Amino acid sequence: MANHFIGYQSGRGFLYQLSGASKLIFFILVSVACMTTYDTRLIAVVGLSSLILFKMADIRWKQISFVIKFIGFFALLNVLMVYVFEPSYGEHIYGAKTVLWQGYGRFYLTSQELFYLFNLALKYFCTVPLAVLFLMTTHPSQFASSLNQIGVPYKVAYAVSLTLRYIPDVQEEFYMIRMSQEARGLELTQKEKLMKRVKGNLQIIIPLIFSSLKRIDMVSTAMELRRFGKNKKRTWYTYKNFTVADILTITVSVILVLITVLLFEWNHGRFYNPWQ
Repeated sequence: MANHFIGYQSGRGFLYQLSGASKLIFFILVSVACMTTYDTRLIAVVGLSSLILFKMADIRWKQISFVIKFIGFFALLNVLMVYVFEPSYGEHIYGAKTVLWQGYGRFYLTSQELFYLFNLALKYFCTVPLAVLFLMTTHPSQFASSLNQIGVPYKVAYAVSLTLRYIPDVQEEFYMIRMSQEARGLELTQKEKLMKRVKGNLQIIIPLIFSSLKRIDMVSTAMELRRFGKNKKRTWYTYKNFTVADILTITVSVILVLITVLLFEWNHGRFYNPWQ
């Protein structure tokens, strides 16, 4: 069951040796670059590079399948909603109209609309894998010390560390409550109808919230008893200096941002237009 949790998992390789701060800077800059541009070439390269990084980190499909399927569902839902509200948006962007399907009434499909929707969906699979990689290859304590190292107050850094630590705990608590409900006769597998499964999972949310609040109260009380926050500075057991690999990682992210800016100039805007 632990293999299905999205959280830090120890491993060997290039990504595990990087500082948490450099990975965070890389993730933020690359995400901003990919979300602000609609150049298919750039976001496709970043998406393929994310798959290569998964291979390098030795992260298996069964560990991330639930998250990828969940994100894929919302990406598909978003694409459908965009098409429903404005089926001709693509032709306005690219200044051309190549009808692929005549459709009915205001609903028809053009190559330009399909290309725009493809880019929109591709953005999800360009940024979400990077976020998953960051969570699964970054130790919370080492990440907190790295944040404090680049100037973030240690209270904020420690709060981020607790958040990262708490993600697997919430997932474990969710599965435990779910198994308890199934042991009491509540059917939550694929054998049951979709709406009943949705209602059954909603019944898990309330006990999950109360257990989370109890855990938060225990942690905050323990920190107060240990006089957390009394001093202006603190030392870190997992402190790590920036290495050449960290500097190269940050440099690559900055280069990607600069490429995005150049693409804005070359494309005369955010969109790459193959019909020009």
